[in-house]
Amino acid sequence: MSFSAQVKEELCRTPLSRRCCARAEAYGILLFCHSFTAAEIKIVTSAPVFAKRLPALFRKAFRVDFDRTPEPAETGKRIFLITDPGKLAAIREAYGSDPAVSLANHINFAVLEEDHDRAAFLRGAFLAGGSVNDPTKSYHLELVTSHYSVSRELAALLPEAGFEPKQTTRKSNYVTYFKPSETIADFLTAVGAPLAAMEVMNAKLEKHLRGSVNRRVNCDSANLDKAVDAALLQVEAIQRYSAIHGLDALPDKLRETARLRAENPELTLAQLAALCDPPVTKSCLNHRLRKLMELAKE
Repeated sequence: MSFSAQVKEELCRTPLSRRCCARAEAYGILLFCHSFTAAEIKIVTSAPVFAKRLPALFRKAFRVDFDRTPEPAETGKRIFLITDPGKLAAIREAYGSDPAVSLANHINFAVLEEDHDRAAFLRGAFLAGGSVNDPTKSYHLELVTSHYSVSRELAALLPEAGFEPKQTTRKSNYVTYFKPSETIADFLTAVGAPLAAMEVMNAKLEKHLRGSVNRRVNCDSANLDKAVDAALLQVEAIQRYSAIHGLDALPDKLRETARLRAENPELTLAQLAALCDPPVTKSCLNHRLRKLMELAKE
């Protein structure tokens, strides 16, 4: 099951308790569904949980049943249809629409004055025309409608709910979308999918941790490469000095340092410092090695 389908499944578990919220959710569905005109309502979905919710939602919101519903065993795209003039009139009346004006052309903001009604409306819009990417791959949530005015008015409604969307077009559809992971998580929480929102934030945290670990590994690897290069240069300098003067010509402390580095080129400064007798600090050992390098140059 895709992440988007999981979100819709979680949304469909939201109880149908208030009639006003049921109407607001149905409003979102109608404005983002396949067809919503004065002649018909046509809702097409391939989500089983959404298909199961629709009849109960419309009975709660309008006290009407669909004229056509999918067969119980039907799979794939399921079609819900209302063509009865009386039912269509009841639905128009619920949203205070002039029968001569197509409801599909505009959002009636008076129906969505309360916060819970706006949240229900956005839930319906997502169920009918929304999708969200798997957060482990990318961050993108969108709401798609075929009505220009609905898209523009949605862009005015969303800031009232605390969201700043972006918009574009795709073929003959109008797309309202979010990219920031925090905005997507907040939107999912607001419309009734807090578990999905948590998955988005967990995915972001995991990506952040993985990136942090990779940066640390890359940094450690770079530091290790530098340490290895420095050790090889030190060994080369010690061998060059020994070939000309011999290590016995060095003071005791430098002679010990030269011998330890030549015998242990793979050790870090801290490990090498611990082998000295008595052990010295890393800074002290580094000073001795620099002195050896200067002597080799001379």
